[in-house]
Amino acid sequence: MSRSRINGNFIDKTFSIVANILLRIIPTTSGEKEAFAYYRDGMSAQSEGNYAEALQNYYEAMRLEIDPYDRSYILYNIGLIYTRNGEHTKALEYYFRALERNPFLPQAFNNMAVICHYRGEQAIRQGDSEIAEAWFDQAAEYWKQALALTPGNYIEAQNWLKITRRFE
Repeated sequence: MSRSRINGNFIDKTFSIVANILLRIIPTTSGEKEAFAYYRDGMSAQSEGNYAEALQNYYEAMRLEIDPYDRSYILYNIGLIYTRNGEHTKALEYYFRALERNPFLPQAFNNMAVICHYRGEQAIRQGDSEIAEAWFDQAAEYWKQALALTPGNYIEAQNWLKITRRFE
C-alpha cells in the first residue's frame, strides 16, 4: 500500500473519530448533528471517489442544515464533484451559491477562475479569440478575488495575471 494511501486513511479515520466526539459533546440540535453526519459521510465518500454517494449525502445535509456558513461548505463540495465530473456549468452554479452564503471562500473563487481559464483555452482551440479573451478576463477577476482573500496563495495564478497584464 502506498504511503499516501496509508496517510489518507489515517487522516480520514482521525477526522471521523474527532467528528464523532464533537457531535457528542458540542451542544447542538439533533437536526444539526444529523446534517453534520451526512456532511461527514459525504466527505468520506468524496475522498474515496464515490461521487454519487457523496452527492446524496451532501444533498441530504443541505436539506437539514440551516446555518449559511455550514451550507457554504456543503455547496462548495458539491461544486468540487461537478468540477471533477466535467460538469462545469453546474459546478459554477454551486460555487456561486456557496459564495452567496460565505463570500470568504478563496478556494471557490480559484475554482471558478480555473473553469473560466479552461473555457478560454477551449475557445482558442476553436479559433474564437474574442470569446477566449472574455473567459480569460472573467478568470482574472475571480483570481483577483481569491488573491485579495489570501494574498500568499495561488502563485501560478499571480504569475499568469502578471504575464497577461491583468494584475492591477
